[in-house]
Amino acid sequence: MSEPTILILNGPNLNLLGVREPALYGSDTLGDVEEACRERAGLLGVDIDFRQSNHEGVLIDWIQEARGTAAGIVLNAGALTHTSVAIHDALKASDLPVIEVHLSNVFRREPFRHHSYISSVAVGVICGFGVASYVLAVEAMAGALGVGDKAAA
Repeated sequence: MSEPTILILNGPNLNLLGVREPALYGSDTLGDVEEACRERAGLLGVDIDFRQSNHEGVLIDWIQEARGTAAGIVLNAGALTHTSVAIHDALKASDLPVIEVHLSNVFRREPFRHHSYISSVAVGVICGFGVASYVLAVEAMAGALGVGDKAAA
C-alpha cells in the first residue's frame, strides 16, 4: 500500500523566498521549505508533491488534478489568498482536506491581509511560524488523514 500524498502548493512570489523581504519572511529559500517538509513527511509516512506557480490558473489546474492524485492539500496562496474566489471554488470542488499556511502572521500585517478566501474551505490555518508553519501543516494534514508518526512507533 502506497503512502498518501499531500500536495503542497505555493503561490505568487514564493519563489523569491530568501531574497524578498527577509526581515519579514526570513532567509530560508523555497527549497529549504521543501526540504523541511520532505524530512517531516518521511517520518510521518506520507509523500509530498511540492509545487510553486506565480499564475492563478496553474494553481487551479493543480488543485483540480489533485482530486485523483492527492489525499490532501496544503496551500500558501500568497496574495491570492486575499483575492481569489476561483481558488476558493477549486478547493471546495476538490473534496479534499485543505490546510491554509502562511510564513508570516497575516493578522499582524496590513488589514487587507486579514481576509482569506481560503480559510472557509480549510480544515485549519497555520500562520506566523516561518518555515515551521509548513512543517506544522504537514503534521496536521497527516493527522487529518489518520497517518501515524513512524518515529514514535
